[in-house]
Amino acid sequence: MRGRAQHEKHRAATPLEALYDLVFAAAFGVAGVQLAEGVVAGHGGAAVGAFAFAVAAIIWAWINFSWFASAFDTDDWLFRVFTMVQMAGVIVLAIGLPVMFQSLEGHGAFDNRVMVSGYIVMRVGLLAQWLRASRDPAYRRHALTYVLFVAVAQIGWIVVAWAPLPLGAAFAAAAACWLIELGGPIVAERKGEGAQRGTPWHPHHIAERYSLLTIIALGETVIGTLAAAQEVSHEKGWSGDAVVVIGAGVAMTFALWWSYTMMPSGPILAVHRNRSFVWGYGHAFIFASVAAVGAGLHTIGYAYRHENPLATPVVILMIAVPVIVFMVSISLLHSYLVHSLMKGLPLHAIAMVLPLLGILLAFAGLPLWACLLVVLAGPVFVVVAYEAGGWRLAQRHLDEALGRAVDGTPERAA
Repeated sequence: MRGRAQHEKHRAATPLEALYDLVFAAAFGVAGVQLAEGVVAGHGGAAVGAFAFAVAAIIWAWINFSWFASAFDTDDWLFRVFTMVQMAGVIVLAIGLPVMFQSLEGHGAFDNRVMVSGYIVMRVGLLAQWLRASRDPAYRRHALTYVLFVAVAQIGWIVVAWAPLPLGAAFAAAAACWLIELGGPIVAERKGEGAQRGTPWHPHHIAERYSLLTIIALGETVIGTLAAAQEVSHEKGWSGDAVVVIGAGVAMTFALWWSYTMMPSGPILAVHRNRSFVWGYGHAFIFASVAAVGAGLHTIGYAYRHENPLATPVVILMIAVPVIVFMVSISLLHSYLVHSLMKGLPLHAIAMVLPLLGILLAFAGLPLWACLLVVLAGPVFVVVAYEAGGWRLAQRHLDEALGRAVDGTPERAA
């Protein structure tokens, strides 16, 4: 297995990668449903914590595969078989999510054993791939470093899952495992010199892969809209409320996607590979917030039930908070990529005020549909401002960033 060319022309996501992403659509769906049901059951705090842990595990599994594939995908029969093994592991991980949610909501022992079992299956395939890559002399040190960190982290997760640790100790051990997980790529990518510094991932390919997973996560907003519309129409018939729910859900999906496409990931990563870690890890907040918006939209239906309806402020919080997280993440990552920190802050600040206003209106007693439209106005405002002329400022920032890369002008520290 040899490393791919870093600047291979016309490199695009493969059908196998698209197939692989399908299991993550299912995993995000399970996590979103568990979050919505936990909030409805009155376990909001525990459900949010469990959701954060769940999506972190889901996203990290995807990151492990995607960066390796960007650098070493040979699409031979062994690569396909080991990819299938990793897909099976993700399915086992998803099966374990309800058990983990229930363990936190029930205030018992933290139970992530099935999730860790899924990771064990995944990492059989992943470690086999890295060992294959280690046969390339140019990237042997990189690959073996990945093998070491992945193996040590996995042993740690096994201890967390099966050792009889109290909840506090389990979370401390899990935090240590996460430090190993996140630190491994940072150490490995510093190996080598010159053209062999780091693995040969492809900037435009990895940018496309992240864009596609964003779309996968956005699928949860469509599913959440569908679930809410079904519940509303069942309780109230095809009323104006159902129409607003469908319209707002679809518009929210489009507005979040449109906002994401403004980020110039590929062009910047092509000339500033050192920005990949903040960009790549920072996307976890984007993926998680988008999936959480889907769960929030799902809860709209519970607000229209005749018996024990979910309070409007709770529903709006479930939608508005992740929308704010999404917009903050997009703004910060965009600013980091072009090194024009927060020049677009005024527009984004206005946009972020609107979801906050939606929350205040919900607590003031306004109807859910009105508050939902106010929350929606936030990301829509970003899109309208961009298309009305903001794109010129964004293009100038991009040109300046690319120009600095070409002429060698010193930049502020990343």
